[in-house]
Amino acid sequence: MKILFFCHYFPPEVNAPATRTFEHCRRWVAEGHDVTVITCVPNCPDGIAFDGYKNRLRRQVETVEGIKVVRVWTHLAPNAGFTRRTLNYLSYQFSAVLASLRLEKPDVVIATSPQFFCGWAGVWASRLKRTRFVLEIRDIWPESIAAVGAVKKGFLIKYLEWLEKRMYQAADAIVCVGDGYRDKVLEKAPDMADRTTVITNGVDAERFIPAEKDRDFLRQFGIENQFVCSYVGTIGMAHGLDVVIRAAQLIKKRDRNDIRFLIVGDGAFREKLTQMAAAGSVADLVVFTGRLPKDEMPRVLSSSDCYLVHLKGTDLFETVIPSKIFEMMAMQRSIIMGVKGPARDIVMSARGGQPMEPDNENELCDLVCKMADDARETAAQGENARAYVLEHFNRDTLAKDYLEFLERKV
Repeated sequence: MKILFFCHYFPPEVNAPATRTFEHCRRWVAEGHDVTVITCVPNCPDGIAFDGYKNRLRRQVETVEGIKVVRVWTHLAPNAGFTRRTLNYLSYQFSAVLASLRLEKPDVVIATSPQFFCGWAGVWASRLKRTRFVLEIRDIWPESIAAVGAVKKGFLIKYLEWLEKRMYQAADAIVCVGDGYRDKVLEKAPDMADRTTVITNGVDAERFIPAEKDRDFLRQFGIENQFVCSYVGTIGMAHGLDVVIRAAQLIKKRDRNDIRFLIVGDGAFREKLTQMAAAGSVADLVVFTGRLPKDEMPRVLSSSDCYLVHLKGTDLFETVIPSKIFEMMAMQRSIIMGVKGPARDIVMSARGGQPMEPDNENELCDLVCKMADDARETAAQGENARAYVLEHFNRDTLAKDYLEFLERKV
């Protein structure tokens, strides 16, 4: 099968869409399929092209583990500010569609949304190529940007919601990353029920293997011999990480000098969060690493005692399944789940962590202290988590399920 995949992000970028797309595509190539990905020059989250890449008008082509990767020009923008990011998304849509015209006709076009206009790039490319179109939904956009207050509800949101419905209707099939997303899609496009499936995210079991703490890593950030609760991922408006600052203040009041929060990643809210930690006199308890390479993640995760997964307490985020939970579970550590809905259900079904009410610093403080005090129970939850994720969320199995769905629909 000849597959043309539109994804705004791709390795060496390390976010969820880049990882999901790469992990599926490399497995499809290994099965003998011809896969081309049209993407941007790697630049997320700073809006600056990574070393070794240039943002040229002329497309750039490389091969990554058998995948043909076509990188197109876009208006580069950091992961902050609505207007510049919108220009980034729109420029990708036009550049990606133009790039597709120079490629052979595929058997199927896949586009992953968000980014929303990446989905529309797939719509137009499939029409121009007169081939089948599969839309992948990883978030409900534009509802999600309204939920975090990035854009006020009004004419713009209504227009984008109209485009959203048209995009669903343009698809021959839809793949959602969770049941909650599927339910949301079918609320707006009920006629797609028999053409919509769920392929969750998962974990590469050969890459994420439990290991002892890396003392050099911990020493680098001054947190050796501490109980480390790590947040790993984007630091944005949706993630509500100010709850960590408030929880750290409560921990400090308890005179707990054995606990540290480690914030690994970058994003639009990082600078403000750093300022809040300093202003709240907890800069010693909340440690920021900045963005680290993807291949550092197993080392980071193995050096933690437990993990925090958190999103703001809005109804929309109760449908979200952060892809990082699968990697965290595979690393055999307990998770504090500050996300309601199916993501929490997965961790609780595994008996692999503890639930936390989103935005509740008292619960976060209590849970971290409890985990630090009961190392045996915390370790047992980690063992449960790994066994469960390897049985139910293995990337190899999920990639095969996705491919079988494509073969049925194409």
